[in-house]
Amino acid sequence: MAKSGSGKGTNVKRTNVLRLLDAGAVPYTTLEYPADESDLSARHAAEALGLPAERVFKTLVLRGESGAYLVCCIPAGAELDLKKLARISGEKKVELIPVKDLLPLTGYVRGGCSPIGMKKQFPTFIDETAELFDTISVSAGARGLQVLLAPGDLLGFISAKTADLIFPLKNC
Repeated sequence: MAKSGSGKGTNVKRTNVLRLLDAGAVPYTTLEYPADESDLSARHAAEALGLPAERVFKTLVLRGESGAYLVCCIPAGAELDLKKLARISGEKKVELIPVKDLLPLTGYVRGGCSPIGMKKQFPTFIDETAELFDTISVSAGARGLQVLLAPGDLLGFISAKTADLIFPLKNC
Protein backbone atom coordinates (compact mmCIF):
# COMPACT_ATOMS: atom_id res chain seq x y z
CA MET A 1 0.00 0.00 0.00
CA ALA A 2 1.45 3.37 -1.01
CA LYS A 3 0.72 6.68 0.64
CA SER A 4 1.87 9.82 -1.17
CA GLY A 5 3.08 13.11 0.21
CA SER A 6 3.89 13.62 3.82
CA GLY A 7 1.87 10.69 5.03
CA LYS A 8 -0.07 12.95 7.42
CA GLY A 9 -3.63 11.90 7.98
CA THR A 10 -2.96 8.33 6.92
CA ASN A 11 -2.91 5.14 8.94
CA VAL A 12 0.83 4.74 8.35
CA LYS A 13 2.87 4.28 11.50
CA ARG A 14 4.56 7.63 12.20
CA THR A 15 8.21 6.68 12.50
CA ASN A 16 11.02 9.05 13.33
CA VAL A 17 12.11 8.83 9.68
CA LEU A 18 8.74 10.15 8.49
CA ARG A 19 8.67 12.90 11.12
CA LEU A 20 12.17 14.02 10.08
CA LEU A 21 11.30 14.00 6.37
CA ASP A 22 8.13 16.00 7.09
CA ALA A 23 10.08 18.52 9.18
CA GLY A 24 12.64 18.86 6.38
CA ALA A 25 9.89 19.23 3.75
CA VAL A 26 11.36 16.30 1.80
CA PRO A 27 8.81 14.78 -0.58
CA TYR A 28 8.29 11.04 -0.19
CA THR A 29 5.80 8.23 -0.51
CA THR A 30 5.39 5.53 2.12
CA LEU A 31 5.15 1.90 1.08
CA GLU A 32 3.84 -0.77 3.44
CA TYR A 33 4.24 -4.51 3.07
CA PRO A 34 3.77 -7.50 5.38
CA ALA A 35 7.04 -8.00 7.24
CA ASP A 36 8.24 -11.58 7.39
CA GLU A 37 10.28 -12.27 10.54
CA SER A 38 11.90 -15.24 8.80
CA ASP A 39 13.06 -13.07 5.88
CA LEU A 40 13.97 -9.50 6.79
CA SER A 41 15.97 -8.95 3.60
CA ALA A 42 15.65 -5.96 1.31
CA ARG A 43 15.11 -8.42 -1.53
CA HIS A 44 11.95 -9.66 0.27
CA ALA A 45 10.80 -6.05 0.68
CA ALA A 46 11.32 -5.44 -3.05
CA GLU A 47 9.36 -8.57 -3.97
CA ALA A 48 6.54 -7.76 -1.54
CA LEU A 49 6.28 -4.22 -2.94
CA GLY A 50 6.59 -5.27 -6.57
CA LEU A 51 9.66 -3.06 -7.03
CA PRO A 52 12.83 -3.99 -8.90
CA ALA A 53 15.53 -5.04 -6.40
CA GLU A 54 17.92 -2.45 -7.84
CA ARG A 55 15.57 0.36 -6.65
CA VAL A 56 15.24 -0.91 -3.06
CA PHE A 57 18.31 0.01 -1.04
CA LYS A 58 19.36 -1.83 2.10
CA THR A 59 21.15 0.02 4.87
CA LEU A 60 24.32 -1.51 6.29
CA VAL A 61 26.30 -0.27 9.28
CA LEU A 62 30.00 -0.95 9.47
CA ARG A 63 32.99 -0.22 11.64
CA GLY A 64 36.36 0.75 10.27
CA GLU A 65 39.70 -0.38 11.60
CA SER A 66 40.05 3.06 13.24
CA GLY A 67 36.91 2.33 15.30
CA ALA A 68 34.79 4.83 13.37
CA TYR A 69 31.33 3.79 12.24
CA LEU A 70 29.96 4.33 8.76
CA VAL A 71 26.76 3.62 6.91
CA CYS A 72 26.16 2.53 3.35
CA CYS A 73 23.09 1.90 1.24
CA ILE A 74 23.25 -0.57 -1.62
CA PRO A 75 20.67 -2.22 -3.90
CA ALA A 76 18.75 -5.13 -2.38
CA GLY A 77 20.28 -7.76 -4.64
CA ALA A 78 23.83 -6.43 -4.54
CA GLU A 79 26.81 -7.40 -2.44
CA LEU A 80 28.92 -4.76 -0.71
CA ASP A 81 32.57 -4.67 -1.75
CA LEU A 82 34.30 -4.10 1.60
CA LYS A 83 37.59 -3.15 -0.06
CA LYS A 84 35.95 -0.43 -2.13
CA LEU A 85 34.18 0.97 0.94
CA ALA A 86 37.38 0.90 2.98
CA ARG A 87 39.25 2.79 0.28
CA ILE A 88 36.47 5.36 -0.19
CA SER A 89 36.09 5.93 3.55
CA GLY A 90 39.81 6.23 4.22
CA GLU A 91 39.91 3.08 6.35
CA LYS A 92 42.37 0.23 5.95
CA LYS A 93 39.61 -2.29 6.60
CA VAL A 94 35.86 -2.24 7.35
CA GLU A 95 33.49 -4.89 8.65
CA LEU A 96 29.78 -5.14 9.35
CA ILE A 97 28.84 -4.56 12.95
CA PRO A 98 27.27 -7.48 14.84
CA VAL A 99 23.45 -7.47 14.68
CA LYS A 100 23.32 -7.20 18.50
CA ASP A 101 25.03 -3.78 18.24
CA LEU A 102 22.63 -2.36 15.65
CA LEU A 103 19.80 -1.20 17.95
CA PRO A 104 22.00 0.40 20.64
CA LEU A 105 24.11 2.17 18.03
CA THR A 106 21.46 3.32 15.54
CA GLY A 107 18.11 3.06 17.29
CA TYR A 108 16.92 0.65 14.59
CA VAL A 109 16.36 -3.10 14.47
CA ARG A 110 17.51 -5.44 11.71
CA GLY A 111 15.04 -5.23 8.86
CA GLY A 112 14.05 -1.68 9.81
CA CYS A 113 17.36 0.16 9.73
CA SER A 114 17.20 3.46 7.85
CA PRO A 115 19.99 5.85 6.86
CA ILE A 116 17.69 8.63 8.07
CA GLY A 117 17.45 9.53 11.76
CA MET A 118 20.02 7.29 13.41
CA LYS A 119 20.93 8.16 16.99
CA LYS A 120 24.10 9.78 15.65
CA GLN A 121 24.92 10.87 12.13
CA PHE A 122 27.67 8.70 10.67
CA PRO A 123 29.47 9.19 7.36
CA THR A 124 27.08 7.71 4.82
CA PHE A 125 27.71 6.40 1.33
CA ILE A 126 25.03 5.44 -1.18
CA ASP A 127 25.86 3.28 -4.14
CA GLU A 128 26.11 5.37 -7.29
CA THR A 129 23.46 3.25 -9.04
CA ALA A 130 20.85 5.17 -7.00
CA GLU A 131 21.33 8.09 -9.37
CA LEU A 132 20.01 5.99 -12.27
CA PHE A 133 16.47 6.23 -10.87
CA ASP A 134 13.93 9.00 -10.29
CA THR A 135 13.11 7.43 -6.93
CA ILE A 136 14.60 4.77 -4.69
CA SER A 137 13.28 3.04 -1.61
CA VAL A 138 14.93 2.84 1.82
CA SER A 139 13.59 1.67 5.15
CA ALA A 140 11.26 4.10 6.88
CA GLY A 141 12.58 2.95 10.25
CA ALA A 142 10.28 0.01 10.90
CA ARG A 143 9.91 -3.49 9.53
CA GLY A 144 7.32 -3.55 6.77
CA LEU A 145 7.61 0.14 5.96
CA GLN A 146 9.66 1.77 3.21
CA VAL A 147 9.93 5.34 2.00
CA LEU A 148 10.22 6.13 -1.71
CA LEU A 149 12.08 9.35 -2.48
CA ALA A 150 14.37 11.00 -5.00
CA PRO A 151 18.02 9.94 -4.57
CA GLY A 152 19.15 13.58 -4.66
CA ASP A 153 16.75 14.47 -1.85
CA LEU A 154 18.05 11.59 0.27
CA LEU A 155 21.70 12.46 -0.43
CA GLY A 156 21.19 16.09 0.53
CA PHE A 157 19.03 15.40 3.57
CA ILE A 158 21.50 13.01 5.22
CA SER A 159 24.68 14.60 3.78
CA ALA A 160 25.61 11.36 2.03
CA LYS A 161 27.99 10.79 -0.84
CA THR A 162 27.58 8.49 -3.81
CA ALA A 163 30.28 5.98 -4.63
CA ASP A 164 30.87 2.68 -6.38
CA LEU A 165 30.30 0.34 -3.43
CA ILE A 166 29.24 -2.98 -4.88
CA PHE A 167 30.59 -5.90 -6.81
CA PRO A 168 29.49 -5.70 -10.45
CA LEU A 169 25.79 -6.54 -10.69
CA LYS A 170 25.05 -9.76 -12.50
CA ASN A 171 21.34 -10.13 -11.90
CA CYS A 172 20.02 -7.93 -9.13
